[in-house]
Amino acid sequence: MQSITDAHAGDAVSTALLAELRSRIPADRVLTNGPEYIRAVALFNAAVDVRPSAVVRCATTADVQAGVRASRNHGVPLSVRGGGHDFWGRAFRPGGLVLDLTHMREVQVDITHRVATVGGGALSSDVVSAAERVGLTAVTGTAGAVGMVGLTLGGGYGPLIGQFGLAADNLLGAEVVLADGSRVNTDAENHPDLFWALRGGGGNFGVVTSARIRLHPVPTTVSGTILYPITQSARVLADLGGMLQDCPDELTVDVGFLPGPDGEPTVYVAPTWSGNLEVGNAENGPVRALAGLGTPVLAEVGPVARSATLAATDAMFPPGRKGAIRTRTVQSVSGSIATVLDGAAQEFTSPFSAIVWHQFHGAATRPPLGSTAFGRREPHLMIELISMWEGGDGTDNAGSGDGRSPHLRWLEELHAALGPFSLPGGYVNFLGPETPEQIADSYGPNTERLLAVKSAVDPDFVFAATPLPIGTADAGSTPCEA
Repeated sequence: MQSITDAHAGDAVSTALLAELRSRIPADRVLTNGPEYIRAVALFNAAVDVRPSAVVRCATTADVQAGVRASRNHGVPLSVRGGGHDFWGRAFRPGGLVLDLTHMREVQVDITHRVATVGGGALSSDVVSAAERVGLTAVTGTAGAVGMVGLTLGGGYGPLIGQFGLAADNLLGAEVVLADGSRVNTDAENHPDLFWALRGGGGNFGVVTSARIRLHPVPTTVSGTILYPITQSARVLADLGGMLQDCPDELTVDVGFLPGPDGEPTVYVAPTWSGNLEVGNAENGPVRALAGLGTPVLAEVGPVARSATLAATDAMFPPGRKGAIRTRTVQSVSGSIATVLDGAAQEFTSPFSAIVWHQFHGAATRPPLGSTAFGRREPHLMIELISMWEGGDGTDNAGSGDGRSPHLRWLEELHAALGPFSLPGGYVNFLGPETPEQIADSYGPNTERLLAVKSAVDPDFVFAATPLPIGTADAGSTPCEA
């Protein structure tokens, strides 16, 4: 691993940058090499090999402000690390300065108003655990190790989406450090355009050092995992299609394909019931009906704390593996789409890969399209295409001869095969530079207003997070807050 000494020996700009940082921030929190630096640049996805020049471990908003100003003063690319869970590794920029928020993980819960104030580096598990202790919960994704702020800024699909909407729909306000180093508090009444952009527009507008998030009295759900042999996929998916269309708000179901315990692919069904527990857990209720679509090889469903379900997903996808991700949006998984996905699942190149689709329904569909920056409000399914592996890069020297690993070839071929059946755009938290055509449509009719806010608060593009549709290719290639 290259240190800043190796990379920038004799570089006066780097020396000046470090001098400014260390004059404002304790020197032991400005990292350029050594064991602490190595730990600070370890990300969820081990396939990422980007080395920043310096990492500032921020403890306060003032630290963030000092880091933003120093990067501007010395012309050094800036990035922000929250959870570090982004597959693209966009928390880092080569030779850049990283504002590491992982020490800003505090969570304060206002029980009376059902609001959590969370630090910019808080993980989803931090927020859920703190809320759970007082009988509440937050709207998150499916994994606890994902940064709460990054998830929320990009939208935030999750198992409570039908009942309470996107994570972004539950953002009540935020403290933001802007590109000039100033600090503002934004909500529906203060800096409303910025607040609008933060709900779905990503971390492109400043550093969110803290956020206020609406909480809900649902610390326990009826959840679990149901697995069917892939030989039953046609029947299971056909029956599921109708059931998902008629889902009550309280029931959200993730579906997909995972390698099973014996290595054979399985159909994965993961329900979450966020309503009355007796109804959700009833033997003849809507949740257990999902275990009667065929003959499951596993059916474990029951009341469970939300913190436990997040931890279970983290265990399925631990840090340190190599991986890549693509996404598609479809109206339903039926007919040709089901055939494409079934075929791809039978050709998994790794026991760690997955295909999972998430419902967008209920409460998430009710806000008007222009009420937040999020670019799609009609019912749909967002598909995650995940290729993960261990060991080397997996390059298949005896394969196609194109230099791609079999894992990436599988992923890209599946992504391309779904293209003709997909809606324009995609989920911005999962979009990267390889898909400029999706970036161009990612915000739909909200694009013009979103770019106007960007021009107003960050005309020099200091912050580059989830890709913005500006020249699409360029917008998709800049690193992000992750």
